[in-house]
Amino acid sequence: MSDPRLAFAAPFAAPQDAVPRRRLGQILMEDGLLSAPDLARALTRQAHLAAPLGEILVAEGAVTETAVLQALARQQGLHMADLHTDAPDPALARLVPASVWLRHAAIPWARLGPVITVACTRPDRIDALRADLPPGFPPVLPVVAPQPQILSAVRQIFRDELGLRAEARVPAAYSCRNWRPARPKALAAALAMAATLMLIWPATTFAVLSLLAVLSLAAITMLKLLGLVSEVRTRLWPDPAQPTGPHRLPRISVIVPLYRETEIATALLRRLQRLTYPKALLDIILVLEEKDDATRTAIARADLPVWFRVVEVPDIGRITTKPRALNFALDFCRGDIIGIWDAEDAPAPDQLDDIARHFAAAPPDVVCLQGVLDYYNPRANWLARCFTIEYAGWFRVILPGIGRLGFVLPLGGTTLFIRRDALEAMGGWDAHNVTEDADLGLRIARFGWRTQAIATVTEEEANCRPWAWVRQRSRWLKGFMVTWAVHMRSPRRLLADLGWKRFLGVQAFFLGTLSQFLLAPVLWSFWLIVAGLPHPAAPVLGPGVMTALLVLFLLTEAVNLTVGLVAVSGPRHRFLAPWVLSMPLYYPLGALAAYKALWELFLRPFWWDKTQHGKSPADVG
Repeated sequence: MSDPRLAFAAPFAAPQDAVPRRRLGQILMEDGLLSAPDLARALTRQAHLAAPLGEILVAEGAVTETAVLQALARQQGLHMADLHTDAPDPALARLVPASVWLRHAAIPWARLGPVITVACTRPDRIDALRADLPPGFPPVLPVVAPQPQILSAVRQIFRDELGLRAEARVPAAYSCRNWRPARPKALAAALAMAATLMLIWPATTFAVLSLLAVLSLAAITMLKLLGLVSEVRTRLWPDPAQPTGPHRLPRISVIVPLYRETEIATALLRRLQRLTYPKALLDIILVLEEKDDATRTAIARADLPVWFRVVEVPDIGRITTKPRALNFALDFCRGDIIGIWDAEDAPAPDQLDDIARHFAAAPPDVVCLQGVLDYYNPRANWLARCFTIEYAGWFRVILPGIGRLGFVLPLGGTTLFIRRDALEAMGGWDAHNVTEDADLGLRIARFGWRTQAIATVTEEEANCRPWAWVRQRSRWLKGFMVTWAVHMRSPRRLLADLGWKRFLGVQAFFLGTLSQFLLAPVLWSFWLIVAGLPHPAAPVLGPGVMTALLVLFLLTEAVNLTVGLVAVSGPRHRFLAPWVLSMPLYYPLGALAAYKALWELFLRPFWWDKTQHGKSPADVG
């Protein structure tokens, strides 16, 4: 091999424990790189954090990573490698799966006779790596190298394998990747049949559609009512807080997928730097697409703190979706807890502290926490106000309410935090599902675990342009259709996994939500009765049924109104209360989005209709 690698072979032959090692802090102070007060502060923090001293010093900005690694190499008599100038041997790396090297943040560097040198940042953990290597693997000896260089080398060597794995990580039984678009002729035939039925038996067809719409509307309304009653009860008679006491803070990795987000990148970095969680336990991963040159350039210009990392998803495979990017980034995460934020998010500065506290107090079967999503621009226009009311109703009233009652919680796509071991056991995210969040929430329940809704808030940008709103909502509704269809491939198995209560809750949520929009024109037709006009289904259903349906519609509107008013009753949203009355005018946009989603379901099921952010600034005052 090259001379630089042979030059340090000799030190490995001598026992490294023969001479007492100097402490890392002592070496840095002797070199004039660390002050005594900075060392004292870091040692105090180390007493409460499960993190090495060097990582604490780097995270707090006391010294550079290079200085710590050089001191570590001198302390242990190891060589300091530069993987940029002297790249690892790909053939050696491929002797072991990429998952092993990523788990230990290590990579084979060179072969020295019968020994393989392995670049790592934690040589004190080399025995754990040795135990993970397959039988017959040559003896390994550590060299020290920066972690960004190690992970970059793993990504480069295993680029194709990791990229393809990100597309098919979830088991096929839980994935929609085998979904095949319908043939145009089949779709046209289905539409022609529906039109024919309407022409031949208009009253009967309309009556059947009306009953379907009403049944699904009643189901989703009942789910909302249960959530409302549960939440109001909790507000009136709150459960006593359970003190957590001292607990070990976990390392938290938060993945932030970015795609064509040049407008939002600077604001995002500014918001995330307000986080109060100990930086030595914080791992923010900005996930970029390899082909997204604009966002890559914007991030490259930024001065990222050391607790930020950038991971690029290779441009291979059939799809470019958020869940695929999440799957790829998962292997590069260092945390025991994995969180998700979106590009436009502004999380509360103490959000991760709340997450750690809740996980410490939660029962073992609670593997996921879902925070509150809110909007920072509700005053932008009427659409933004209604969007804010809708989200407040869902995340502040219905979701925590039905969660307490034991129903399945469809996740929100951001501000969710999940235990890494549970996420990996489920196979990560379904890369082909355009609402990977709802699918993940359902899979959590199917695996016998629970999600809790908590009060920590993340603000994001309300989509306040009509067509952009329709495009975003159509993607969500298409994902709901796919998620329901995938998990209902085997209804008996789903029922066995969930039990009757949660199974019926899933039907109420997915079918109720979809039918509200798809059958909205049928439901609107009942306003004819209010106007004193004949209804097309009246001859079949009869006056008694029509009256009962009208009463149901009025009760539904009353539940929706109450949910909205309760949701905006806090001081932050109180100004929105008068606008709750206008919500019936807001939902017709959803019908347009639903038909767009249905069309794409058959023709473009995996197409991700990207929402552009950074178009509406935060409210002032």
